[in-house]
Amino acid sequence: MRIAAPALSLVCVLLSSMAAQADRRVAFVLGNGDYRTVMPLPNPTIDSAAMAAKLRNIGFEVVEGTDLTREGMTAKLIEFGRKAQGADIAVFFYAGHGIAVNGVNYLLPVDADLKSEMDVKLGAAIDVDTTLDQTMGDAKVKLVFLDACRDNPFAERIRSAARTRSVTVGNGLAEMKSGEGTLIAFATGPGQTALDGSAGGNSPFTRALLEHIATPGVEIQQAMTKVRAQVNEETRKQQLPWGHTNLIGTVYLNPAADTASASTSPGPAVATAAAGPVSSEVELEFWRSIRDSNKVEELDAYLTNFPNGQFRPIALARIASLKAAPPKPERTLAPGVDPAVLTAEATQLTEDRLGLKQAQRRDVQRRLTGLGFEVTATGKFGPETRGVIRRWQAARGYVETGFLNAPQHKALLAEAQPVEERPTVRQAAPRPRVEQPPAGEMRPARSQQQSSPFDGAAGAFIGGVIGGALRR
Repeated sequence: MRIAAPALSLVCVLLSSMAAQADRRVAFVLGNGDYRTVMPLPNPTIDSAAMAAKLRNIGFEVVEGTDLTREGMTAKLIEFGRKAQGADIAVFFYAGHGIAVNGVNYLLPVDADLKSEMDVKLGAAIDVDTTLDQTMGDAKVKLVFLDACRDNPFAERIRSAARTRSVTVGNGLAEMKSGEGTLIAFATGPGQTALDGSAGGNSPFTRALLEHIATPGVEIQQAMTKVRAQVNEETRKQQLPWGHTNLIGTVYLNPAADTASASTSPGPAVATAAAGPVSSEVELEFWRSIRDSNKVEELDAYLTNFPNGQFRPIALARIASLKAAPPKPERTLAPGVDPAVLTAEATQLTEDRLGLKQAQRRDVQRRLTGLGFEVTATGKFGPETRGVIRRWQAARGYVETGFLNAPQHKALLAEAQPVEERPTVRQAAPRPRVEQPPAGEMRPARSQQQSSPFDGAAGAFIGGVIGGALRR
C-alpha cells in the first residue's frame, strides 16, 4: 500500500520519539441572552465568555458562540461535533433560556418565537438529548453544564395554544439521565427555576463552576459538591444545583503534578479521562493529521500503523462511506478562481466573514436560479436556500455544507449571471374610441356630445321659474 508522503514523514518522525500520554480536550461554550421576542437576559454572554477563558487556560480547545440564532447554533454544534470525535474529555456549557415540553429539554436560540408545541418540535428550538448524542457520543468523558433553568417566558403561550391535546410545559428543565462516562449538571433541580444574578456579573451557578471545576488536583465530582454548597449558601437555600453522574474512573480537569505522577505508581490508577487506554502521542498526532481527510489511502495508512488504534471504528466507517459515495465530478475552474474552492470547507463563520448584505444574498439566489438551482430570491438564507447551495456544491465537486466561503462565492460570481427580476407591468384598460368627424364638418359642442343626467330637470326648473315671472 502506498502511503501519502506527508503522513509517512510524520510517522517516521513520531515513531522515532518516545510515546507519551496526551489528553485531547474539546469544549462547546454558548451564551444566549439577546432574545428578540422576549425580555433579554443580562448575564449569559458574560457567563460564557468567562467559562471559555477558564477552559482555554487549562488546555481545552473551545468552540465558542454568543447570541446565536437557530442557524448559527446548528453550525457551531456541527463544528464542535467534528472536533469532539475521539476526544478524551468533551465539555458542553450553555447559559440562556431553556424549555421542557412533555419531559424533553430544549435550548432556545435568540430568534426563537415559540407560540405552540409545534414550533418547539419542528425546529425553532434545539433538542438537548439529540444534540449531546450527536456531538459528544464519541468522547470518552462527557461533562454537561446547563445554566438554562431560568423562568420559561414561552410556557403560557404554548399551554394556551394546546387546545386539543395535553401538553406539559415546565418552568425549568426536566430531569435527564446520564449515559456511561457522562456527568450532567443543572443550575437547579428539575422543574425549578434558577437565578440569573445581578446584571453585569455571573449567575450563581456559573460563578461557582468557575471557582471550583478547574482547581488543581480536585476531582470533578468533588468539585461539583463544592459548587452545590456554594450556590445553596449564596442564594440562601433558594437554589440547589442538581445533577446525574455515570462516570467511570476519576476525572480531573486540572490535575496537579502529584496527581499526575500518582497515576504511574502501583495501585489504583488515577485518570484524567475515562478508564481505558489513552492514545499515545504518536497515534494521536497521526490521527489529527488525517482525521479530516477524504482520501482512502491516508485512512488506510492509519489502520496499517495502528491496527488496534482507538480511532479504528471511525476510520473504517469513513472509508466505507467514501467508497460507497459516487465520485465527485471534476471541474475546470474559471480563470481567476482559487483552486481552494474544491477543498476549502464553508461554515457559518466563513459566510459571516463575507459580510453579504440582503441585496447581495438576493444576487446569490438569482445566480443559483440562473444555473438551474431554483430558489426564491428573498435575500434571506433559510432552509430552502441552504439546501439549494448544498446541491450546487455537490454538483460542482465542492465540500457540501450549505454555507459559502470566499472561494465558493467568487466561483459562483464567475460562473453565472443573475436572473433579473422583471417587475410585472399591469395592462391599462383600453381607452374608448372617439369617432372623428369627417373632414369639413364642425365638431359638435361639448353639451351636444355628452349630457348630464341632471340637464333635463335643470332646464325644466329654470323654464318654470321664468314662465311664472312673465305671467305676473
